[in-house]
Amino acid sequence: QVQVVESGGGLVQPGGSLRLSCEASGSIFSIYAMGWYRQAPGKERELVAVINSGGRSNYADHVKGRFTISRDNAKNTVYLQMNSLKPEDTAVYYCNADVQPTGWGYPIEYWGQGTQVTVSS
Repeated sequence: QVQVVESGGGLVQPGGSLRLSCEASGSIFSIYAMGWYRQAPGKERELVAVINSGGRSNYADHVKGRFTISRDNAKNTVYLQMNSLKPEDTAVYYCNADVQPTGWGYPIEYWGQGTQVTVSS
């Protein structure tokens, strides 16, 4: 059994910062890519940023230069530092992790429950 749990969302003013965290726990053999997605009301879920186990990251164009993804492999945790937030960043942010559970021969994609980020004055 593997769980993926996000934390750190909330209400912030435009121009402000927030840091999201996501921890994978349970019977884990290995974790491959971890990433963040978001879904705004009435829109499809979209990629924000992804990072592989070696630390290589990719970002959606609309967050480059403002958001930073990082991970602590010892803690099975991925972070998303969000700076210079804009109202259009308002969304539910979801953590995604490719996890190979103990006893399995391949990774499985897991999603967190989501955390709300609201950027408003």
